[in-house]
Amino acid sequence: MNQDSYLKPTVTGSSRMTVLAFITDAQTEQVLRDGLGDIAANGMDLRRGTVRSAIQAMAKLQTPEVLIIDISGDDQPLNALGELSDVVEPGVRVLVVGDIDDVNFYRHITRGMGVVEYICKPVTREAVGRHFAPLITRKTVGADVARGGRVIAITGARGGVGTTTVAGNLAWYLGVGSNRHTLFLEADLHMGSGALLLGAKTGPGLRMALEMPDRIDPVFVERAAQPVSERLFVLASEEKLSDPLIYAKGAALRLVDAMRVRYNFMVVDVPFLPMPVNRDLLEFCHQRVIVMDPSLASVRDTLRIISLPNGPWQTQSPTIVLNRLGRPGGLTRKQIEDALKVKIDIVIPDLPKQMIETASFGDPVVAERGPFRQGIIDLAREIGFVAGRDESTRPAPPIEDTSPVFW
Repeated sequence: MNQDSYLKPTVTGSSRMTVLAFITDAQTEQVLRDGLGDIAANGMDLRRGTVRSAIQAMAKLQTPEVLIIDISGDDQPLNALGELSDVVEPGVRVLVVGDIDDVNFYRHITRGMGVVEYICKPVTREAVGRHFAPLITRKTVGADVARGGRVIAITGARGGVGTTTVAGNLAWYLGVGSNRHTLFLEADLHMGSGALLLGAKTGPGLRMALEMPDRIDPVFVERAAQPVSERLFVLASEEKLSDPLIYAKGAALRLVDAMRVRYNFMVVDVPFLPMPVNRDLLEFCHQRVIVMDPSLASVRDTLRIISLPNGPWQTQSPTIVLNRLGRPGGLTRKQIEDALKVKIDIVIPDLPKQMIETASFGDPVVAERGPFRQGIIDLAREIGFVAGRDESTRPAPPIEDTSPVFW
């Protein structure tokens, strides 16, 4: 199969399944179900099995539009993919997940064997939404959107749920802990506390950008944000309560586009208030994160935010962070998931003592080992953070010598 064939319309009957997958573990299966279940027009069938199981099954089954194969644990994955090509029909879009984290392997199967896309485990909803979903729906974002840093809009279901704490610590983990060029943008120009949390200065730059977007240029990008460390910067204002923001239509998008050129990650703390600037920031981000607490009011407001349509850059539903689970008098995780009718993605337990002690010393909570740090690390993976080679101890398996197979 020509590796560009997925770009061409495929003639299929109404009975032809959209997605058939053979997956070796429950976690990956659930991520695929959550990320792709709503977009598979003619249904999706997820089966537990290896690539060898898929070869046996596909010799008897009708080939779906999209076939997802798990090569984890196979000693000779290239040979297995070659055997699979003999039992699938031409034109099928083959997507692969596996445990081989090696760029040469990726190039070999996508450029030499016709595999359309490959994701290394652990698979996240973000990776599935970004890399697999467009190949199933045939709806892709423009190259100008794909290039540049990722924009993450974090909003609270209601006030007081810990949104700024989560957003600020995520930005610190990315910029300081993981050495990625990161910008933390505090969208609340009057009452925001993100700069205070990170020990950064505020300035007039953000207000200037939102009121006079024509002044946004490379010089503005370099000077407006205030440094916290070598790779973490904060863009925030502390305006007088008597001075309302005069927002210029489209300014948020222009600001985001300019900042994405400079930073790998742009973490935006967006208060959920019915203001044009907030709506634009929620729309023009790659991923929305909703922070909630275990209260009935938070469940109600989370349902309202989930119902908002995805923006043009968003390929998946919002990531839900349940903060302060286990708080006295709070709902249980099961009660919340039953009410929302969706799974909670990230859970952070109630840690009042740790939060108070860390805040007293002025250090980010994520700097200390514990369940809060693990929650932020899990969230970082969900929003597209990938550890570098120096951050991973897992060696990449060698590639066996196999002739290319063109599907």
